[in-house]
Amino acid sequence: MFPQRRSRVTPQADREWTLASVDRTIQLIRIGEQQGSSCSSALADDPWENDVQPGYGPGASQRDHLPTGSPVQGVIPREYRQASAAELDLRIRAARHSLGEKVVLLGHFYQRDETIQYADFVGDSFQLAQAAKTRPKAEAIVFCGVHFMAETADMLSRDDQAVILPNLAAGCSMADMADLDSVQDCWDELAALYGTEPDADGRVPVIPVTYMNSSAALKAFCGEHGGIVCTSSNATRVLDWAFARGQRVLFFPDQHLGRNTAFAMGIPLEQMPVWQPEQHLGGNSEALMGDARVILWHGFCSVHKRFTVEQIKHARHRHPGVRVIVHPECPIEVVQAADEYGSTDYIKKAIEAAAPGGVFAIGTEINMVQRLASEHPEHTIVCLDSIICPCSTMYRIHPSYLAWVLEALERGEIVNRITVPESVAVPARIALERMLSLSPVAAPTGQAQ
Repeated sequence: MFPQRRSRVTPQADREWTLASVDRTIQLIRIGEQQGSSCSSALADDPWENDVQPGYGPGASQRDHLPTGSPVQGVIPREYRQASAAELDLRIRAARHSLGEKVVLLGHFYQRDETIQYADFVGDSFQLAQAAKTRPKAEAIVFCGVHFMAETADMLSRDDQAVILPNLAAGCSMADMADLDSVQDCWDELAALYGTEPDADGRVPVIPVTYMNSSAALKAFCGEHGGIVCTSSNATRVLDWAFARGQRVLFFPDQHLGRNTAFAMGIPLEQMPVWQPEQHLGGNSEALMGDARVILWHGFCSVHKRFTVEQIKHARHRHPGVRVIVHPECPIEVVQAADEYGSTDYIKKAIEAAAPGGVFAIGTEINMVQRLASEHPEHTIVCLDSIICPCSTMYRIHPSYLAWVLEALERGEIVNRITVPESVAVPARIALERMLSLSPVAAPTGQAQ
């Protein structure tokens, strides 16, 4: 398991927290032991209080629209809701010991420390889905992440392995911004505009590319239409692949990753129109669409949308010589103002490789930033956003839910299983395999000992 991490309570005037645990920070703010600000006072509430209400829950996505029919988490038994942190810790560890190699726990970088401390592997969504393959004796894969991640793990795991999401309400607002019906409508309009015949070089009019942060249905759509999946680490290679086969790319659901990647490849912004669902030609003119190279879906991550150029200016003023690294899901003006940008794994490795005494301002989810600050006391590491506002849906994976699903497994019961029908999984795997054929995927990071 992970070693216990040092908790360093160091309040600063501008609330650039460097605590090991976001959850603990929020609780301290709630009871008045710290001066500070969070994005929602409901973050300090017990998570099951939000399970009975529609929405993504308190946090960065709290104002995003939850689609009708989204998965709902039922109320878990009272014994888990009333258990103390110490009791939950004992029960989780006991269940882990009892289950042994029958279960593997996967934890995304953005998970709260109170949950991720139990993970066998820590990484991004695709790294974790791949990591599960290294535990062939596992009968259950418990994915402490969000819904699309569990779907990917189910598609890449064996049929006899059960993939479990501890809280079914842990979705992803960005992934939900592109649904199959809307993408199909867009595709039909593009076919009417561009036709379907390849050019003299054999390139089709449009190649669909979906970010890993999307539903299995959209991965399947790409598999069925000659498209591919990308991650934030390999988006450039994927776009190169797509342009070798298509005249244009339809990129969904995150407009910012698509824009930042294509712009770095030399594609001008005026050739990257944004497609607004339910509007004719996505709200664009035929002339604009005629010049398009990359058609960007109007989707975004509400965590990374919070970062601004003003925050970067503030960091440079407060910390002369600071190294600013942001995630490519940030708006392009933020990416251009930063020193570097890259995936969660890139950010982690950049800090690990830096000489002691580095000063970093990071533009990604607060749980990851504060964990990096705790694990690397040789550096000064702050989050660009001084307000504590975690990913709403990642934050829903509380230790109470983890204890519940693990003890159910001890009894031979599988709760919250995520399954993707073969009719969807087969074409989705084609899109994933196309991505995998480009180059090896980075190994999972943060493996527990």
